[in-house]
Amino acid sequence: MRIVLLGAPGSGKGTQAALMVERLGIPHISTGALLRNAAKRGTELGLKAKSIIDRGELVPDEIMSDMIEERLGREDVADGFILDGYPRNLAQAKSLDTMLERLNQPTNEAIQIDVDLDQLVKRIARRAKKEGRSDDTEEVVRNRMRVYHEQTAPVIDYYADRGLLSHVLGDGEVEEVLERILSVLSVNQTST
Repeated sequence: MRIVLLGAPGSGKGTQAALMVERLGIPHISTGALLRNAAKRGTELGLKAKSIIDRGELVPDEIMSDMIEERLGREDVADGFILDGYPRNLAQAKSLDTMLERLNQPTNEAIQIDVDLDQLVKRIARRAKKEGRSDDTEEVVRNRMRVYHEQTAPVIDYYADRGLLSHVLGDGEVEEVLERILSVLSVNQTST
């Protein structure tokens, strides 16, 4: 199963993906984690990406596509994956489709985790304190939300138009949200 998780910053994509890994037995591919790890290691790509991320902007499509293609070429994704943080715009969504077609692994499901804006702000503030993330300052968060609505929201329509999108309410306890996601996956697997 190849799953794309969508949602605004703070919607719980990373939290849910980690839980889904345990239940589904497929790897979680987080572009945010890939980029932060590259920055921590001090790679050229990582340092360049860090300066972009710290401003709340999106890393250029070419860099992200190359990184994703390299990751999707590894053996551990042969049975599927959970993709979190990519695609973030329409060009990336189309690039991902082309890439997955070439790898003979088309997307099975796109899940949009819907969370109220006030709840998103509270979650991001908690995460910033807990993890000390430089990309979670108030100014950066406001910019990330603006970028999300301008560039990432059209990806939702893209997957909806292809009949691959399901919406899941992201409010509530973490386990409740997970059960909603697994229910959607179960329903869609039996109907295809």
